[in-house]
Amino acid sequence: MDKLIRIGMDTSKSVFQLHGVNEAEQPVLRKKLRRSQVLAFFAQLPPLKVGMEACGAAHYWARELRALGHEVVLLPPQYVKPYVKRGKSDAADAEAICEAMSRPNMRFVPVRSAENQGAQMLAKVRAQFIGRRTQLANSIRGFAAEFGLVAPKGLSRLGDLLADIRADTTLPDMARQMFETLARDYARIAEEIAALDEQLLALHRQNEVSRRLAVVPAIGPVGATLLAIKVPEAHGFKSGRDFAAWLGLTPKNHSTAGRNRLGVITRAGDEMLRSVLVAGATALIQHMRRGSKRVWPWLQALIARKSPKLAAVALDNKLARIAWKMMVSGEHYRPMSDAVSEAASARP
Repeated sequence: MDKLIRIGMDTSKSVFQLHGVNEAEQPVLRKKLRRSQVLAFFAQLPPLKVGMEACGAAHYWARELRALGHEVVLLPPQYVKPYVKRGKSDAADAEAICEAMSRPNMRFVPVRSAENQGAQMLAKVRAQFIGRRTQLANSIRGFAAEFGLVAPKGLSRLGDLLADIRADTTLPDMARQMFETLARDYARIAEEIAALDEQLLALHRQNEVSRRLAVVPAIGPVGATLLAIKVPEAHGFKSGRDFAAWLGLTPKNHSTAGRNRLGVITRAGDEMLRSVLVAGATALIQHMRRGSKRVWPWLQALIARKSPKLAAVALDNKLARIAWKMMVSGEHYRPMSDAVSEAASARP
């Protein structure tokens, strides 16, 4: 067999397709392996470059292959798709991965450690439990409305609604039992969320980057912890704009023939991280509308001419660039007023 220099591997739950090329970029390896055969096969090969799509279990396999001495790169699936030839098969996907990873301007996904994936699991489980709590609250409200019992919006008012349900003697026994079942499940989920919040705050206190980011307005401890967890290598982004685009906070570009056409916000990237940051920006804007002492002239002008949602995304775009700069440089956050004062004092 000619000397292999690069292998593209298409992974799945049980079947792995390999496509390897030699120094002349000619395919010399087309092989299908079972899951149990992968590590034994790569253990027999000299160190080389292996590429995979950044999908399920890819980080695990990357760590295992790196332990065998191979150089492993992970590619975003959307960057591999243009290299897939006509037809869809595991072999075509592996060939596309092998071709895409050879491009000099290709962007790769950093391989995550097991500890980082554990922290991400904490964030995802917390988000799932919060969704479950919202689902239960809506179920209780919906069923209660069928019996003429309503309460104002907000989770804080759900306790009053449950008290009204227990005090209503006209409810059928079956309905009362179902409400108690939902209430017990809601209370259990609330306790789990509180415990997960404590673990998340513990991660925040242990992470120096997270502590610095939490000072930025509208980010807070939760957003800062998620940023530290999900962006362990901020140097992978060339600029703050690239980071904001990765978060899905920039408009789509449809420019052609010299005409610059911008569309809607892309909403690409990590949905959980973006939603937390946008929620923080929305809360900050609401706080400013109620008469906050914080003075940002550009944001006040933006709020005056744009809808609240657009203003929140624009603010979040700016804060994302600030966060990227802080993660890359190691600097601490300087409030806008301090930066303006320093600039004014520096003038002759």
